[in-house]
Amino acid sequence: MPETTSVTSTVLPVLPSLSVQAERLIELGVHEIAGLPAAELRTFAEAAEVPAAGDGALLAVHPDQAPASALAPLLRRVGKPGFVVTDMTDVDLFAPLETVALPDAPLYLLTGLDRGDQMANWSPDEALPALTAQARTPLVITEGIHWVLQQPAVLERNHCFMTIGSRLRKANGALDARTPAIWISNGTGRDGREHRNAPKVGWCWAGNRHTWLGFASAAGRQVQTGARP
Repeated sequence: MPETTSVTSTVLPVLPSLSVQAERLIELGVHEIAGLPAAELRTFAEAAEVPAAGDGALLAVHPDQAPASALAPLLRRVGKPGFVVTDMTDVDLFAPLETVALPDAPLYLLTGLDRGDQMANWSPDEALPALTAQARTPLVITEGIHWVLQQPAVLERNHCFMTIGSRLRKANGALDARTPAIWISNGTGRDGREHRNAPKVGWCWAGNRHTWLGFASAAGRQVQTGARP
């Protein structure tokens, strides 16, 4: 296993309050994608108590109600919308690993977010057991998208991240070797020049290392403060 690296990256701002996050999702129409009344997001945000420790909590909509394919185009960077790579048309079939427990609720919180810069140049196969040993849970694709929607600065060149909590199972039960990630397109190849500098939902092989990809994780998920699945 590679050594944890010392990296220099942007100090990320504190997440907005949950009420501000709810309004952001409503502004983007995420509540309509999820089939939820705007009032439900506002009520949840107002009732949820932000943990005192860390940089606050992230409001997320369950992927069963707001899939990655619908959320990715809402991302923006330098005025360009996000997109899913052309060879990941099955993005919504990537489901949480058995060890990643999402709350059985349409709305929930993630606490203690970390981009995982210190694991840059690790492979997903190496990072997952290390995160588990640290009692941290890797983000699923939609959670990573929610994070960038609320905090665009989390996505920067040379410091992007993987969301290895989501994996695809083959018909024989084995894991597909692709592991999802969110980064910035260079506008090359099948991405197309029009996508240069746009946020990109793509994938990397589970056994490969990339110096510019960390591993996004959280301390936990909860519907209400103090209650974890």
